[in-house]
Amino acid sequence: MILDRFGRRFARFLSTPRPDRVQLATGNPAVLAEVLRPGDILLVEGSSRISTAIKYLTQSSWSHSALCIAPPQPLGDVETAPAVLLEADVSEGVRLVPLERYAELHTRICRPVGLSDEELRTVIEFAMRRVGHRYDMKNIVDLARYLLPTPPVPGKYRRRLLAIGSGDPTRAICSSLIAEAFQQVNYPILPTRRLLPPESPEAAEGHREALHIRHHSLFTPRDFDVSPYFEIVKPTLTLGFDPHRVLVLPHESTTESVTPN
Repeated sequence: MILDRFGRRFARFLSTPRPDRVQLATGNPAVLAEVLRPGDILLVEGSSRISTAIKYLTQSSWSHSALCIAPPQPLGDVETAPAVLLEADVSEGVRLVPLERYAELHTRICRPVGLSDEELRTVIEFAMRRVGHRYDMKNIVDLARYLLPTPPVPGKYRRRLLAIGSGDPTRAICSSLIAEAFQQVNYPILPTRRLLPPESPEAAEGHREALHIRHHSLFTPRDFDVSPYFEIVKPTLTLGFDPHRVLVLPHESTTESVTPN
């Protein structure tokens, strides 16, 4: 119990945002709310200490992921807005939060392609059944060892370091929970490819190449971004972008102008 309380307090320390590291949204938050839809994955560039470790180990801007479980409403107050995102939070565990919590931060929408409404419901319902589960604190302890600016971790070991966890099915981290939900409908995220032996039944049917699905605990937020099976949705472009209607101010010189005599 004492170790658990210490772990929770330590997790709050690691997850506290640092204002000097916040990456503001590059688009209009209202447009984000209009484009996001159930089944989408929202990647977030966090600013906390633990975000720094995740971004280093994954060599990516993205440190957090959340699953959209309901159509967002027009943005309002964060305290009264409906919860439309499901996430695994370091301090609070698996929970539902409003989009307003991340609307002002740098985000990216990753959208699965080709899934039916029933398959999307399966993904969302699987994740919803995990609400209330606790965050995998062993994962936090492992990550905390790599908070140095340039920890000497060889690239080939970084993904494994993120996958070190308790193995308890009632505990999860954000990306592994979402990956496991999509695996319920056999949706590929970032599989490894392998050739089938010519004598195998699958190869006889004309399928020489197969996708080997890695364990859900090995996935990171970055994987949804680089996956060839998720569409990157940019809200500004989705709603129609006309560069001729954008007011572009002239470049400001960094040197003082000199008025000739």
